[in-house]
Amino acid sequence: QGENDISAIKGQEYAKRALCIAGAGGHHVLFVGVPGGGITMLAQALVGILPPLSADEVIEVTQIYSAAGLLPNASYIAHRPFRSPHHSASGPAVVGGGPYPRPGEISLAHRGVLFLDELPEFHRDILESLRQPLEAGMMAIARSKSNCVFPARFSLVAAMNPCPCGYYGDDRKECVCGAHEVIRYQKKVSGPILDRIDMQITVPRVDLHELKERGNAG
Repeated sequence: QGENDISAIKGQEYAKRALCIAGAGGHHVLFVGVPGGGITMLAQALVGILPPLSADEVIEVTQIYSAAGLLPNASYIAHRPFRSPHHSASGPAVVGGGPYPRPGEISLAHRGVLFLDELPEFHRDILESLRQPLEAGMMAIARSKSNCVFPARFSLVAAMNPCPCGYYGDDRKECVCGAHEVIRYQKKVSGPILDRIDMQITVPRVDLHELKERGNAG
């Protein structure tokens, strides 16, 4: 599952509050921050605060995993999926496809969480393919041999650095990127995709000294 208990994550209170709002309202979230902010842990924690799958949802998710050939020995999927494809993954792996279309990561995240780390590093066509599932909750795949429509209603948690080096705006480490590089990097994610992400949150660096003081005070 890759699930984290949100109550065990220290610090980042603003980001955790955003996750609770996103989980309650079915919103998509983009976290922007420097490396080491704990964004992956935050994304994994979202699965734990979502309600359990209903009986109908269990059937939906199980059917998708069966179509993908990923059904475990338990014969059904009882928990909300957490899918985290790498940015180097191919289009068919993320979107779905093949000569005989099979579900990709987008559909395997149905009723769960799709976590896209380093969002600007994904291929542009993969990012643009997110428009349909983010709007309609489904992924249509057209191939010469067959056309398929797979369910794809998920909670998107995306993460990106503010610039190529990752330290633009950081108060501890100087950014080495030029202004043009920062703008070009941020524009890798198109406006239509950003428009479909309801919550865009800046995640600051975690202050380890402050966390230790809190732990000692507790």
